[in-house]
Amino acid sequence: MATVLITGATGLVGGHLLRLLTQEPRITRIIAATRRPLQDPPIDVINPCDPQLTDALAMVNEPVDKVFCCLGTTRREAGSKEAFIHADYTLVVDTALAGLRLGAKQMLVVSAMGANAQSPFFYNRVKGQMEEALIAQNWPSLTIARPSMLIGERHVRRTNESMLAPLFSLLPGNWKAIEARDVAKALLHEAFSEGNEGVTILSSATLREIAARSQM
Repeated sequence: MATVLITGATGLVGGHLLRLLTQEPRITRIIAATRRPLQDPPIDVINPCDPQLTDALAMVNEPVDKVFCCLGTTRREAGSKEAFIHADYTLVVDTALAGLRLGAKQMLVVSAMGANAQSPFFYNRVKGQMEEALIAQNWPSLTIARPSMLIGERHVRRTNESMLAPLFSLLPGNWKAIEARDVAKALLHEAFSEGNEGVTILSSATLREIAARSQM
């Protein structure tokens, strides 16, 4: 039985994951820290919220076992490079630090295909730097998911994704677009899989395979 902390629950992958968490009998308590209140949260979900997510995380004092982070945006949505770094690096690291403070032994995070701290591309470089920061925290178990283009209904449509999704759906292997729900299913499956000590990096193709095998 486990108590879990999740950030990014108002997003595409995080929304799916939150619903799956509420249906998982091995989870006894869910703490979803958000910047804005959850709409119609399940009765068994604790929802500390604050426009500054770090402050919402600081409200949590109950020990947790597992941490899920599904935070992610784009530079266009964020409005600037600095705002993107804050959302996709700083807040992810803050989530991990909160988990460590609360005694968590396992962290599962959504990154992106192509994440590389040395990449010449800003988006991939920040994602890679985020991964390196989490690895440096020496989690007993750290799972990094690297999905390709995500498919699903967002509250706010991303124009580029809407235009490119049909193309990416036809591509092979890791390039093939992936359903956000499948990423969520794979994360939950991995959270309770045996032998996940150390760092595990899951490619987009692997995420799809895990989701297909799961019974959720």
